[in-house]
Amino acid sequence: MTDTAPHEPTVADREPIAIGLADQIVVISGGSRGLGAAISRAFLDQGARVAIGYHRSRDAADTLAAEYPGRGFAVPLDVTASDQVRQSVDVAAEHFGEPVTTVVNNALVDFAFDGDARPKAPELDPARLASQFTGSVYGPLGLIQAAIPGMAGRGFGRIVNIGSNLVQHPVVPYHDYTAAKAALLALTRTFAHDLGPSGITVNMVSGGLLRTTDASAATPEAVFDAIADGTPLGRVTTPTELADAVLFFASPWARAVTGQNLIVDGGLVKG
Repeated sequence: MTDTAPHEPTVADREPIAIGLADQIVVISGGSRGLGAAISRAFLDQGARVAIGYHRSRDAADTLAAEYPGRGFAVPLDVTASDQVRQSVDVAAEHFGEPVTTVVNNALVDFAFDGDARPKAPELDPARLASQFTGSVYGPLGLIQAAIPGMAGRGFGRIVNIGSNLVQHPVVPYHDYTAAKAALLALTRTFAHDLGPSGITVNMVSGGLLRTTDASAATPEAVFDAIADGTPLGRVTTPTELADAVLFFASPWARAVTGQNLIVDGGLVKG
């Protein structure tokens, strides 16, 4: 008989930890208005404790938090200010008494979906690109990095980045916005590989034009109608419908899903 050394547990041997939505501590950038408010409310309705990140909309964040006493918490979170991005995770963890389990990178920096006003290719300048990269890449990077230690310590983390179907289908070439979202998609996939061994999943939900948010308020009604006509469902997606997909990626039902980009636009764009 030969002696065999005891089998050392590996990552593959470990049963993944699944923390239900009601037990999650969530930080949402841009969480007080529009799509962000819909995402905040979706988590809060499931019993989660949510740090509602805001930049200029403190009143909206406070009002939303007040609807969920003890579980909603307004947190200053300007994604262009790296110190504030990192501090928001510590503030949320201290307030709720537990590490942050879930991060949703939703904030959009100074952008309106107005095709007539967008810069054309000859007019695009580095400053516009830098602005969108600061909000849609560097801000999420800082927020994720701030949350990693707490997530890794628990062996559980859920990161959901908000993207755009314009990356797959740039029917309106919003060059700066789309380039930044494409970079965020790349980080979503590479971070999924890097963080998976720590029990952290990283996914993206990409919407089309939503009816209606502050960013899409400048969109002509004819554009909404054209989009609706081009979808199998015959209508434009709402912020609440996109928020449902964010919940899925944070839920135990998505425990084996990472590095994915789910397009939620009524079937307008495939793949």
